[in-house]
Amino acid sequence: MDELTEFHREFIADIQGGADAEGMITADAFMEKVIDILDEAGEASSLAQGYFSGEFSGKKVQVDAYGWDPGDDEGVLSLVICDFVLSEEPQSIDAAGIKRQLRRLADFVIAANKRDFRERLEQTSNGFVVADLVARAWKHVSKIKLILVTNRINKARTDAQPIGSFGDIPVTSNVWDLSRLQRFVSSGQTREDLVIDFAEDFGEPIPVLKASFEGAPLDSYLAVVPGDQLAAIYDKWGARLLEANVRTFLQARGKVNHGIRDTIRNEPEMFFSYNNGLSATADSVEIADLGEGLLLMSAANFQIVNGGQTTASIHAARKSAPDRLKDVFVQMKLTVVPPGSPEEIVPSISKFANSQNKVNAADFFANHPFHIRMQEFSRRVLSPAGDSSYRETKWFYERARGQYADERSRRTPSERKKFEAEFPKDQFFTKVDLAKFENSYRCKPHVVSLGAEKNFADFARLIGAEWGKDGETFDEVWFRRLVAKAIIFRNLERLVPAQPWYVKGYRANIVTYAFAKVVHDAEQLKRVVDLDQVWRLQRVPVLLERAFISAAEVANEVIANPHAGMRNISEWAKKQGCWAELAKRKVWYEPEFADTLIDPEEARANKREERKERQARSGVAAQREVVLQGAEYWRQVLAFGESIGKLDARESGILKACTFMPTRIPTERQSQAALAIVEKLEQFYPVE
Repeated sequence: MDELTEFHREFIADIQGGADAEGMITADAFMEKVIDILDEAGEASSLAQGYFSGEFSGKKVQVDAYGWDPGDDEGVLSLVICDFVLSEEPQSIDAAGIKRQLRRLADFVIAANKRDFRERLEQTSNGFVVADLVARAWKHVSKIKLILVTNRINKARTDAQPIGSFGDIPVTSNVWDLSRLQRFVSSGQTREDLVIDFAEDFGEPIPVLKASFEGAPLDSYLAVVPGDQLAAIYDKWGARLLEANVRTFLQARGKVNHGIRDTIRNEPEMFFSYNNGLSATADSVEIADLGEGLLLMSAANFQIVNGGQTTASIHAARKSAPDRLKDVFVQMKLTVVPPGSPEEIVPSISKFANSQNKVNAADFFANHPFHIRMQEFSRRVLSPAGDSSYRETKWFYERARGQYADERSRRTPSERKKFEAEFPKDQFFTKVDLAKFENSYRCKPHVVSLGAEKNFADFARLIGAEWGKDGETFDEVWFRRLVAKAIIFRNLERLVPAQPWYVKGYRANIVTYAFAKVVHDAEQLKRVVDLDQVWRLQRVPVLLERAFISAAEVANEVIANPHAGMRNISEWAKKQGCWAELAKRKVWYEPEFADTLIDPEEARANKREERKERQARSGVAAQREVVLQGAEYWRQVLAFGESIGKLDARESGILKACTFMPTRIPTERQSQAALAIVEKLEQFYPVE
């Protein structure tokens, strides 16, 4: 069985399992999963499901999801059509099949702008909701993206293709097929290649200057890029140029910087002098030497890692001030980072290139200490068996896309079974999941409803601000409580679709709002949810579960009834006003609800006690290691430290105490300090 076929079977089995557990149609479960992928990949943000299929003027029309952000200066309207087929073996789709699907989506856009089509739709139907949004947003739309998602294999191999226009609005098409989904799920890569051919596709090659010495670890080049050429490149590839960027928290993707805009309009010839320029990377480049200098002909997987606002602002000027772009030039530093290079290189380039944006978590990539620490906890912290299992397991945190699949696939069949028993598939979660759990608990359901990318951006800023010097708050207790939040969140995801009041399409919004509502109401009682109990049980206690269901019913009522002037439910759920409305609503809880909560001081005391126990355990381990090394070892450490003058009086005293063994054993605290001293001295000379 080849890799893609195996992925197909596992992917479909996972979707079917989730659909069965949550009472969903398999195609809807597939669409829900793909929406998260499109958002996380930067293909389209703030997507919401809105299935509609019908006819207009004798043509079939269909839409499955839509995305529109009125605050996005790029003005991109994204519409998605789903082609899902349930089969054991992967099926294929050719160019004609792709064209047929995208035609239905395009015809829906045309129909949506016709009043007679909208008026014959029921105003509460998905078709009306999406058509009404398209019609109202039309005058603000600058570009339309038609996206086909399918679990078939694309034989046409088309990607980001312009397919015409509606009036003066350009239209592009994208296909997310099984292969592309597999690449993203396995490694976070959304395509096999993204090649920018400057010479062939964008007017002319770019003159460059070699900026790295012979034998340097990475090749670097300096260049000056014409503004109109940069705008054309971004017009085709959009946010994909920023995928390696710390885009979700540095770049305010899609937002035009007004200072940059004003320079383009008023002093385009000064743009080069005023602007800090771009930092970019590429997997490889084609450089031509014509004798009079070097020319950049093409770049594979070209990524702008710093300068997203500059790029978006220049692109916006292509429409608002096109005559000015001929005088705009942008400096660019391009670093070639071949595939297989250490994963921290690109984040570091982005971090150190960024001098304009003062953000606490400037390098909040997979290699940020927060993520590394959560991963470390997830690999060693055993979760209790609870009352419904017979063995302890672990929760697998995937700090970089594809870690779980990679860990699983590189094992033999017998080792794979052991791995899956230790890390069950339903106890696997990603950075995006973590952000949803945490921001729901922090009573920010309207932010969660903005979509994976924007919610993660908000979460990143919070953690960056709270991390401090060493992130002491984010300890093992924090991780356990995070898992408890995951258990609550996923339990709600399973329960909500089974409720008699549930209307299909808004489960994600209801879940995060219900979670936040219970936390909020507990705070009003000066209590908190007992996350430690959820961790110990590895499930939600029955009384607490019923409280969440009660909150979910009220959340559903609030979300489904937007305030006057808000006609779109998905857009309403993204507003702070929606959360404010739910926060003040009365929810009927059972009298015993309060028994499921604890005093905040008790929760803090539990954490302090756990920390003391952990410190005690680490103290015993340190004492054991000091004793095993023996007195002679510590005499050598003391002599070496004094010989280089790197010990103060306190440190010399601690090391001297270790030399009295076995007559006198150093205390646990002395032992911990002694090991820390060794670690300090090892940078001067590796003590044997």
